Amino acid sequence: MIHKEIQYVKNVVSRELLPFVRRPGRYIGGEINQVAKELHGCDVRVGLCFPDIYEIGMSYLGTEILYSILNGLDGVAAERVFAPWFDAEEIMRAKNIPLFTMESRAAVRDFDLVGFSLTNELCYTNLLNMLDLAGLEVRSENRAEDDPVVVIGGQAANCAEPISAFADMFVLGEGEEAAVEIVKLYRQMKTGSASKEAFLLEAAKRFSYVYVPRFYEMDGAGLKPTVEGVRTEFENAVVQDFENAPIPKKPIVPFVQSVHERVSIEIMRGCPGRCRFCQASFCRRPVRVRGVERIVEAAKRQYEATGFDTVSLLSLSTSDYPYLEELIDAMNAYFAPLHVGLSVPSLRVQKQLQLLPKMVTSVRKGGLTIAVEAASEHLRGVINKPITDEDLCAAVSAAYEAGFLRVKLYFMVGFPGETEEDILKIVDLSSKLSALRKDVDGKFADITAAVSWLVPKAHTPFGWLGQKGRAYFEKAKDLILSRKRELKLRFVKFNFHEIDRSILESAMGRGGRELCDVIETAWRNGAKFDLWNEGFDLKRWQEAFESAGLNLETEAQKSFKPDESLPWSHLGGPDTAGLLKHYHQAMGVVG
Repeated sequence: MIHKEIQYVKNVVSRELLPFVRRPGRYIGGEINQVAKELHGCDVRVGLCFPDIYEIGMSYLGTEILYSILNGLDGVAAERVFAPWFDAEEIMRAKNIPLFTMESRAAVRDFDLVGFSLTNELCYTNLLNMLDLAGLEVRSENRAEDDPVVVIGGQAANCAEPISAFADMFVLGEGEEAAVEIVKLYRQMKTGSASKEAFLLEAAKRFSYVYVPRFYEMDGAGLKPTVEGVRTEFENAVVQDFENAPIPKKPIVPFVQSVHERVSIEIMRGCPGRCRFCQASFCRRPVRVRGVERIVEAAKRQYEATGFDTVSLLSLSTSDYPYLEELIDAMNAYFAPLHVGLSVPSLRVQKQLQLLPKMVTSVRKGGLTIAVEAASEHLRGVINKPITDEDLCAAVSAAYEAGFLRVKLYFMVGFPGETEEDILKIVDLSSKLSALRKDVDGKFADITAAVSWLVPKAHTPFGWLGQKGRAYFEKAKDLILSRKRELKLRFVKFNFHEIDRSILESAMGRGGRELCDVIETAWRNGAKFDLWNEGFDLKRWQEAFESAGLNLETEAQKSFKPDESLPWSHLGGPDTAGLLKHYHQAMGVVG
């Protein structure tokens, strides 16, 4: 590993790119609170890459945390990198402008470590596109000794095999402490003039949360090492002392309006619930909480550094935070006089939620969002979400009485044991919840019901199940819309997730190394920004699967036997026996 010279492209970006793109603010950097170190004076240079546009990436808390932590280390520089939109990419390729960082406008290929946070399977082609724009080979085996180490973290790391050909290293689990340890090891071995291969081997041996695919091959029996001394089972990195885990003090204030512009404080990590479809609730364990005083002080610092007018209290299930009433009282005491609102997302329907609207006097009263998931109590038993219609109605009624005007509901279709009656109840329940407002002010509430299609996920009890077929989802959509017309519901609106994307997500999320060729083929045929309507093209993916001798929908509907070796079972998830217990319990409820 050598200390490379950095190519800066600031001037060419200013002259040849910014005047010709629709939103130049995505590429200029220089925002309030950014950290720009002198790269030549740093021992380790890290590119923090988010495989989507600036507005999305600037709302991702994970990158913000790592940016703050790594730039807090002496001799380490961390700079942000986002995926350029179509207009910018076209110019960059035409004028040979390499992918560059925001802070220094330095070529990404000249950094030491290039880390990607992958939060969704439909970002995989953007990973390849960014590597290619950086001037790097997309496959790790083809990259040179002086190329950066490509590290992948986030949700994708726990089901890494479909993108294993493109990464040098996966980091499983939580990144705060793991990133520091990896950077320290890299600095130590770089100082000793070790090779990239030696660094990867040492990391693979030293850290139980590091997976280096090149040291293994896959066969029918599972993972097989090709070098001595490396493990075959991995564990997620876990920050045990969550109370004192770093919280960014000065978040960057974006130049272009991002999806979420607010003070974001994580108050709890992990979820006490065990919804059987939810990967995060099973992979992000144990449950840990921060104290009220620490949260309030962190929110004050971020507000003073940014001026954002909303504070968001984040967790997988904020209403399960054990000191929620005390926390909201403390937040209101400080922020209400400043006209700063509170956002309390991720609410679970339970008796505690009935009290929440009364406690949150400064929450924006426009609407309340509730993840109901299943409209029938029987189906909630299958998915292990034990809430009753009585509690749900009480919670929504309390919200109306507290001044909330609208409700957004999240439902999912495709659970095992689901019937047409269960699907129709989505409409009936939404209608009922809308009518509850009449008892408060004589009006129907506006209800927006978002309906998505179950995507079985790795490391969950439903990971053994195949996804329902396209015809099933299309029929479910027709049933819902027909019942809406039958009931003449003017105050209930249904939004449906795109079925094609859900099928692709299912096929990609539980696959093995055979999908590396599929992903590369799709990308070489033009696939990118698959989460966006402007980029997604189902035909490209169907052809890519066919070129590998596979069928997209067959892969999405693939099921596994309980005793079968799974493509992800070695990658840091929960104990298989515990997942199987939930699986069999769910099948018992289905009957």
